[in-house]
Amino acid sequence: MAWRDSRKNRSRLFLFISSIVLGIAALVAVYSFKDNLQRDIDQQAKELTGADLIIESRRTIATPTLKAIENLGDERAQERTFASMVYFIKDGGSRLIQIKALQGKYPFYGSIETTPVAAASSFQDGRNALVDQTLMLQFNAKVGDSIKVGELHFAIAGILHKAPGQTGISSTIAPIVYIPLTYLEKTGLTKIGSRITYRFYYQYQNAELLAQTIKKLEPKLEKEGLDIETVASKKEETGRSFKDMSRFLALAGFIALLLGCIGVGSAIHVYIQEKLSTIATLRCLGLKARHAFLIYLIQIAFIGLIGAVLGSILGTLIQFLLPMVLKDFLPIAITMQISWLAIIQGIILGLIISILFTLPSLLAVRKISPLNAIRASFEHTTSKRDPVKWLVYLLMLGFVFGFTYLQMKSVIQTIAFTMAIVIAFLLLMLFSKILMFLVRKFLPMSWSYLWRQGFANLYRPNNQTLMLTVSIGLSTAFICTLFFVQGILISRVTLSSGANQPNMVMFDIQNTQKEGLNTLTKSYNLPLMNQVPVITMRIEEINGKKLAADSGNARAFKGEIRATYQDTLTAAEKITAGVWTGKVASANAPIYISLDQGYAKRINVKLKDKILFNVQGMLIPTIVGSFREINWGRMQTNFRVVFPAGVLEKAPQFHVLMTRVPSKEVSAKFQGDVVKGFPNVSVIDLELVLQLLDELLSKISFVIRFMAGFSMATGWIVLLSSVLTSKNQRIKESILLRTLGASRKQVLIINAVEYFFLGVFAAGAGLILALSGSWLLAKFSFEASFSPPLLPIFALFSIVVALVVVTGVWSTRGVLNQPPLKILRNEG
Repeated sequence: MAWRDSRKNRSRLFLFISSIVLGIAALVAVYSFKDNLQRDIDQQAKELTGADLIIESRRTIATPTLKAIENLGDERAQERTFASMVYFIKDGGSRLIQIKALQGKYPFYGSIETTPVAAASSFQDGRNALVDQTLMLQFNAKVGDSIKVGELHFAIAGILHKAPGQTGISSTIAPIVYIPLTYLEKTGLTKIGSRITYRFYYQYQNAELLAQTIKKLEPKLEKEGLDIETVASKKEETGRSFKDMSRFLALAGFIALLLGCIGVGSAIHVYIQEKLSTIATLRCLGLKARHAFLIYLIQIAFIGLIGAVLGSILGTLIQFLLPMVLKDFLPIAITMQISWLAIIQGIILGLIISILFTLPSLLAVRKISPLNAIRASFEHTTSKRDPVKWLVYLLMLGFVFGFTYLQMKSVIQTIAFTMAIVIAFLLLMLFSKILMFLVRKFLPMSWSYLWRQGFANLYRPNNQTLMLTVSIGLSTAFICTLFFVQGILISRVTLSSGANQPNMVMFDIQNTQKEGLNTLTKSYNLPLMNQVPVITMRIEEINGKKLAADSGNARAFKGEIRATYQDTLTAAEKITAGVWTGKVASANAPIYISLDQGYAKRINVKLKDKILFNVQGMLIPTIVGSFREINWGRMQTNFRVVFPAGVLEKAPQFHVLMTRVPSKEVSAKFQGDVVKGFPNVSVIDLELVLQLLDELLSKISFVIRFMAGFSMATGWIVLLSSVLTSKNQRIKESILLRTLGASRKQVLIINAVEYFFLGVFAAGAGLILALSGSWLLAKFSFEASFSPPLLPIFALFSIVVALVVVTGVWSTRGVLNQPPLKILRNEG
């Protein structure tokens, strides 16, 4: 019976389920990509790490520890990594880059990819360098040219294409230059204040010996602040990093799927309403209520299965596009294969959704009485609330919650996401109900008949107001929120473009170089802005306790801290707790320091706590006197730890100087003179940084738009589905209007008025949600101001409204182009 009944309705049933095809496709594509990515991470983990064991430190390693680790493994190599300036002799240009001073045959697995190929192994034989290809292109350099690093010149032996763990984004933001470790000391770049990362690479032929070495060394090295990385830990870390990305992509696909669910549920509701007379007739012939229910359940289950299969096939094809979209973020080569697990998940998910979200409408079939066959079509029986229907609604909510939890693995985040979806649904439903009430109550009778008829379509039986408001409103809200958040992030990084903001930073300035660099800066008529000292230190004790394995603030003892001293607060700082002390009262008086409130929370420190700092061998006891709120978006030097004046003036220190250059030409010439006269001083061109950040954000936003496109496309399919679902109702109404003498133009205007107002209201509701959500995110998550761009908002609003109107009017073209009698015959 299900087969026979579906024969005249298969095209409509396929249209119902088409709403979920794109959602299933998006999820299958993401799941397939995730499976392939994890497989490739597992297979390429050794090439990603380059060694079996890596020991890393951000400060000079003590001699006893150095002796304990220098002879580990069967093969070994070491590297020093730090930021510095490189000066291209031929071009005369300079740029801040990442220096890697290497000694040994690292990587032991995989390779450093260069042109020529031999340069990767031969560059250590002399004073040679490997230079990243982005730098070579930027400064028009060739193999054989020379660069200056610190006080030494190096010949460019090869163009660096890729190194272990390097991605397209990282090479753009921080291009790498390799030099032999032998020449590092002679460059003069290892002075006080240089932020050097020490890495030691080891290869082990015996896995058991590696495990024993790690077990023996790990507690001691961790106590001294050294990090250990292995192939297994690198695999886990990389997988964890891309798991977050996969979660976001899956949730974006899930939102598209939820929109599809709305379309399926609404379309089936209209379909069942049209089948009421048929079901009542069958009930008169003796069909049981549960059999009537099963007939349509079977139809929807089979069509849902077909839709899920189509979505899975489409998703499998789309997965091959994802590596192209995400290639700049991936440190490994992706080999895409068909993931049968992802396909099975997609099919099961599509089947569950098809049934679950159509059950509220299907359950009504059980309540249809045989008497419905002889009642007037407009008469509706009132029935008691169905507890089974409420159970289905709870199952829907549970499904959304469960699926979200599988992606996020966090109960709080899952609750937040689910509540956001539920609130958005409820608000859009409330908006649509209010709209229908207001139109019915306050529609002016003085308006022309065409306008009254068009507005009446918003609340009469079989109206589409609720479904279109929710589906189009949600997709609009999702797209706009992503657009607004992208704008908030970009506005935060472009704050420094103001005329009074510095756009160049120089650091690692030694005490002996301070005056000379100031003189050079003034000779270019550049202002001396925000000139501050920086002192390197680390925490020795907190409240008399040293680092313990079970310590709640263990992270406070790891790594070095860069602090400063000042007697007044800067414009970016505000005291939130305690009392600010700008200067010590006397040589023996207590030293009250100020901490960034976020940093204090992370290291579990409160007001009046005592912290003992090790300032390069000298122990200085302090008391936490105040907490500060820092505006990190302001382009100036900000510090987590600030000492009062009168304590650190004689401590080993370097200085930071900020200035503003008027043009790129002056910037290039000034940087060149700085590198020539002060080789160890690093210069950050903030204009270049902002340009790189903009490039990074544009790539991220492309990924977001790629996934958001599924939601927009699904929203349009839901719109098309809803319009065509009610086509029969619209045809009957249009026939009646045409029979009564309405012209094609009048019928067109009535439909256009209805869909125009629906589009305006749905898009407007979505924009209100997006603006509200973005403002909350800006205020509480990003701590930034939110100024929505009016022109893009108007453009998107107009596009959505136009799409709704065109789709709605297009669906009535068959009625408008034929005489009423012909249509009546076809309908009969």
